Amino acid sequence: MLLPMLIVISITTTVISSENSTRTTKRNIMADYSSQPFVVDECRGVLFVYNNGSIVRSNKPSFDTPIQDDGSVLWKDVVFDNTNKLELRLYKPSSHSISTKLPIFYYIHGGGYCIGSRTWPNCQNFCLRLAFELPAVVISPDYRLAPENRLPAAIDDGFMALKWLQDQALSVEKDRWLSDVADFDRVFVSGDSAGGNVAHNLSVWLGAGSPELAPVRIRGYVHLAAFFGGTVRTKSEAEGPKDSFLNLDLIDRYWRLSIPLGETTDHPLVNPFGPNSPNMQEMDLDPILAIMGADDLLRDRVREYVEKLKSWGKRIEYVEFEGKQHGFFALDPNTEAAKEVVKLIKNFILENSG
Repeated sequence: MLLPMLIVISITTTVISSENSTRTTKRNIMADYSSQPFVVDECRGVLFVYNNGSIVRSNKPSFDTPIQDDGSVLWKDVVFDNTNKLELRLYKPSSHSISTKLPIFYYIHGGGYCIGSRTWPNCQNFCLRLAFELPAVVISPDYRLAPENRLPAAIDDGFMALKWLQDQALSVEKDRWLSDVADFDRVFVSGDSAGGNVAHNLSVWLGAGSPELAPVRIRGYVHLAAFFGGTVRTKSEAEGPKDSFLNLDLIDRYWRLSIPLGETTDHPLVNPFGPNSPNMQEMDLDPILAIMGADDLLRDRVREYVEKLKSWGKRIEYVEFEGKQHGFFALDPNTEAAKEVVKLIKNFILENSG
């Protein structure tokens, strides 16, 4: 079953190198494809894992949509982790008066911990809308991807992106993008899919008020279709349509490539209610807004998360969009549903900025 994929992928990846190497690869495959490495895992046409352990990544994003940048929002890239060469993208409204400080809104991209980037059009378009509509200083950090860097690498990188903000707040020579307009006392952390999982784990790590980030203060978290897992299937996973944008096979593949070797999807970073997960009932957490599409296979896991936290007296709000699948708000930020998501986030920020 994998051999036809081998031929296509080998040709595609060698085209990047040179035309000659493509012709050579074709001859090798035609002669004896049994001796060639073959693909054992593939994610949305941008990540290929071979049986010999080699990994090939395409520079082309899997969502090829135009970037909707009309100049109403300014943006730039900044290195926040020199050791791992990680960057974040800063956004701010171009016409905002510096007399009024803006909240800071982190948007951590999704991709099952295996793919995605702050530079992908779906991520950038949503961040542009958030920065303009909220309005806010939006910070979109990258993180190390699996399987080269399995969990907890991405969680650690999310924390480092917040520590970078703390360094800015404490610095006498702050980045002017932040010092002119950003309110370090009003920070909100959000994430899409795997980014939502990062946001959850950061909320548990930091606790209410985020004291170890002072003078930065996180006021709340926004989970956008948070990527949770577990060894026991939920009803929405087991009975959801096989042609879903995020189907069960892809969910399993992401976890297989991203969880620590030898672990299961009941790992504490994956399943908030696994056998070894921290007891959130005893924790003081900042407010949470959870947003979900009703046709998302991850729906039941997020519902369980919300119901348990509510039963424990945590401040959590849940909004479900009928007929919507995974990532609907970022795939096309111009839809009415996506605009409503931005409104919900704006209200959440206003309600929790005091």
